[in-house]
Amino acid sequence: MSPNGNAQQETDIERVRAYWDSRPCNIRHSTQPVGTRAYFDEVEARKYLVEPHIPVFADFPRWAGKRVLEIGCGIGTDTINFARAGARVTAVDLSVESIGLAKRRAEVFGLADRIEFHAADAERLSETIAPAPYDLVYSFGVIHHTPHPERVIDQVRHHFVHQDSEFKIMVYHRNSWKVLWILLTEGKGAFWKLDALIARNSEAQTGCPVTYTYTPGSVRSLLRGFRVESLFIDHIFPYRIRDYVQYRYVRNWYFRILPRPVFRALERTFGWHLCVTGRPEPA
Repeated sequence: MSPNGNAQQETDIERVRAYWDSRPCNIRHSTQPVGTRAYFDEVEARKYLVEPHIPVFADFPRWAGKRVLEIGCGIGTDTINFARAGARVTAVDLSVESIGLAKRRAEVFGLADRIEFHAADAERLSETIAPAPYDLVYSFGVIHHTPHPERVIDQVRHHFVHQDSEFKIMVYHRNSWKVLWILLTEGKGAFWKLDALIARNSEAQTGCPVTYTYTPGSVRSLLRGFRVESLFIDHIFPYRIRDYVQYRYVRNWYFRILPRPVFRALERTFGWHLCVTGRPEPA
């Protein structure tokens, strides 16, 4: 049993690495040739169209001139925006394939001198990255995919923050519309299999080896050594999958009939993204 209350089988980190190497996150968010400027521009536009709360949460301009450690950079969408805003970024990811694309992205946009990339296991991060304090440690949608999330938190707390650092994470929300949708459509109501169903169906590519989910209470327990300063819930994916994969943005009928304020209220209560900002507790 994980500290967050999710019952999932022990997962080898190499299985996690192989999964993300086979299909880096968001790699199919553009029809342009992979690795071109047009490709990266379309990936970014699509990501922030569907998840507009990300730039708000990251607050890229605020970190100009600051040191940012991004844990789980993927193919570098947020990474590039921290660097564009003037931050000095150290970006790590378990997936070597993702790091390769992120490096290419930095070169394409002339930002390679502002970003240091590393392939690393976040549970043992200090074995790859020299311990040093960062002004911001940022991890969006990553920590819930490692077998032992609590080890990542310990690494950050003991090796990569100073007294005034901020720690911003997004983890998946257990009491969400997405979890209900998975249970009813993929699980046919088999609630006793919920954790396995969530892991298998949490991402665009099925079969993710591990995906933990959290409530506001359990994420506070996860963040031991940190004082939670803010927490919000956001993001319900409203589009029909068959249209979305063809780059058409057509909402499901039941979301089309909802007034915008009602839909936003639903997102803030049953959204898939649990976004938390914390600071280290005094020693």
